[in-house]
Amino acid sequence: MGAHLPAVLRRPAVLWTALIAALAAAVITVLVVVPAGGGRGASYRDADAAVADRVDDLLGRMTIEEKVGQMTQVAVPAIERIPADIGLLGIGSLLNGGSEALHDTPEGWAGMIDGFQREAMESRLEIPLVYGIDAVHGNGALPGAVIFPHNIGLGAAHDPDLAAQAAAITAAETRATGVHWTFAPCVCVARDNRWGRTYESYGEDPGLAVEYAGPVVRGYQGEDLAANTSVLATAKHFVGDGGTAYGTSTTPNDLLPPGSTYRLDQGVATLTEEELRSIHLAPFQAAVDAGVGSVMASFSSTDLGEGPVKAHADSYLINEVLKGELGFDGFVVSDWQAVDQVSADYAEAVRLSINAGVDMVMVPFEYRRFIDTLVAEVDNGGVSEERIDDAVARILTQKFELGLFERPFADTSGAGGIGSDAHREVARQAAAASQTLLRNENDLLPLAGDASVYVAGSGADSLGRQLGGWTASWQGSVEAVTEGTTILEGMAAVAPEAAITFSENASEPIGDADVGVVVVAEDPYAEGIGDEGVGVHDMRVSDADAAAIDTVCAAVDCVVIVVSGRPIELTSHLAEVDALVAAWLPGSEGAGVADPLFGAAPYGGRLPVTWPRANDQEPMNVGDTAYDPLYPFGFGLTTG
Repeated sequence: MGAHLPAVLRRPAVLWTALIAALAAAVITVLVVVPAGGGRGASYRDADAAVADRVDDLLGRMTIEEKVGQMTQVAVPAIERIPADIGLLGIGSLLNGGSEALHDTPEGWAGMIDGFQREAMESRLEIPLVYGIDAVHGNGALPGAVIFPHNIGLGAAHDPDLAAQAAAITAAETRATGVHWTFAPCVCVARDNRWGRTYESYGEDPGLAVEYAGPVVRGYQGEDLAANTSVLATAKHFVGDGGTAYGTSTTPNDLLPPGSTYRLDQGVATLTEEELRSIHLAPFQAAVDAGVGSVMASFSSTDLGEGPVKAHADSYLINEVLKGELGFDGFVVSDWQAVDQVSADYAEAVRLSINAGVDMVMVPFEYRRFIDTLVAEVDNGGVSEERIDDAVARILTQKFELGLFERPFADTSGAGGIGSDAHREVARQAAAASQTLLRNENDLLPLAGDASVYVAGSGADSLGRQLGGWTASWQGSVEAVTEGTTILEGMAAVAPEAAITFSENASEPIGDADVGVVVVAEDPYAEGIGDEGVGVHDMRVSDADAAAIDTVCAAVDCVVIVVSGRPIELTSHLAEVDALVAAWLPGSEGAGVADPLFGAAPYGGRLPVTWPRANDQEPMNVGDTAYDPLYPFGFGLTTG
């Protein structure tokens, strides 16, 4: 999802939250069936009727203003002080951007969403809202939810079934809060590790994304989309966002140094149509074949030889390829305020995007302006009512499939399972399976369970760093507020007989330790801000972590564990390193990193991306003619 979130996202007003919680108290733990209102007796109210018939009946009853309202997605901060606009304007969807933790409990989330849903039930036809969130590796917006490894770690595990389990648990822990829709999975194919979204990709080879897309979509959506353990999935970002060229982005952000812009994110992918189809489009076919309910358009542009075209305005790729050739029958949602980038003329931007096939617009703030603009475009013939009907029919279909017309309010009966031991065990297994052993001189690993271990490095005891971005906030935080086990805590749990000494900066005496473990880490980041070269994240070992490697590895046999969302430059620090592990961003269960370290599970991960010797080799992908990496794609040592 999109950009520019931290400056505008705020918690709902305390009084409003309290009021909603009070009103929802009687319904948040049970299923509530809403009686017929403005559409009393209408066939779209008949739960036994075919979905297509219900959609046709409801669509025929709607005004153009009500239809455009359904195509509008609004951010919570824009609507929370005037919630009556939901019913007044027939708003179709709400979201909170960037995994922002608006509430601390499932009941708090459900109370807020149910309050908004009641406003939707005040509309003439009582069309329910669908609420979306970036639950991309667990429900990161809820402290206490289980957080799984980011996609790059799941790709290293080479286990789509395990990824599907992670998606199913994420769905259950998300739907139990009243949220119906996740903006996941990202099926992008990252072709340049300098991209700040590399960790959202399963890897650089499209075969990985193709392999994972179907099982993960089915994991999210389940066998019955209306079940209280299922959420609507979103394949993103359509299409080619992982192939943008370095330096082609001009997007600024207040979080960057003055005058800086993104480098790759929201840039231009220049390639042949054959390359676009074989590398970037293939995973979307797999997602469509699995029945994915929504697709999110990309901020990026594609240049197939005739100049760059913004994805949101690319009628050929959305209408002809996605909806035509691939047979996608769900709805296309825009990214965060991305329609505005199509043209400086807002009416033109809206017209081009809707005609290109975007069905729902993540406005997210100036929703009245969007509604007025699109209605005017229909009135003046710029957008046909047939195009509007197609978009709204696609949206309504998914709302019927989600069971929202029968049960629009939250079913929190599954809230007790959020963060459960069973869910955390799957996350621990996923973290362990993702661990990728790159060096193991003299079979140093696995360590003995009773070893004397000296632990250092910024990633050893930092839950926020191992969670990464899209956790409790858009860019993530070193001080992320959630529940979990750090790698250091995991080591103590897995090897309780080991004598563990921890000194983050390696300032404490090493003494007679048998082995050193230095856990180096990147600070969390997400799209754009994480692009290498913008002055914030440089894909290199920090000075403090480098000093810890030098100190510890010069004194004892040592293991370096890298907690990162992509390969980082390590070559100059490896002379004294005996064992090297890529831990990726393992999520909330640090014991999963410790399991193979002490032999409780095998090392079996394989690199889903090429690991260059130096950052200036980027982009480097398997199959390139000049291919000289530090570790090649697919590499990974194993232990028994």
